[in-house]
Amino acid sequence: MKKESENKKPNTEFIVVKSSGIHNKGVFAKKDISKGTKIIEYVGEKITKAQSEKVGDRHFENSKNHTVDGGVYIFELNKKYDINGKVSWNPARYINHSCSPNAETDILKGHIWIIAIKDIKKGDEITYNYGYDLDDYTEHPCLCGSKNCIGYIAAEEKWPKLRKKLQKEKEKAKQKKKSKKK
Repeated sequence: MKKESENKKPNTEFIVVKSSGIHNKGVFAKKDISKGTKIIEYVGEKITKAQSEKVGDRHFENSKNHTVDGGVYIFELNKKYDINGKVSWNPARYINHSCSPNAETDILKGHIWIIAIKDIKKGDEITYNYGYDLDDYTEHPCLCGSKNCIGYIAAEEKWPKLRKKLQKEKEKAKQKKKSKKK
């Protein structure tokens, strides 16, 4: 029996999923997309925060062990619920993180939308900043390759703090190296 949400497959008129230089698969523009366009809805199973924690941990462990395709596809919907986007009918789950994104996410009337923040040309990979905090930043290296890349998947507002952390770590490693030479 199909779940109700499976009948709500997102419109894919703007996107195609194919191999990505950033990470495994990615989402690419099928045609030119104007700034402000709702590109695709991020869909999946609506789950509670408690369920989300368990599912997210399981997805993360599987992705670290490379036992299954992909990583964590949990998206925060509101204070009570999240969306588990790791479902076959959610092509938006393949949108990769970038430190120089061309799209962003917005929750509009209980729906998660990927929206163009600049004009996107046909063939360009569609990306957004996943907006992670810094708690476990070392477990989330960034592979976006943009000139603006901070090295880890982190919300842009966290970058100044992350830069300080990285500088301290670099200085610590330098000191350690110096002390070993003595």
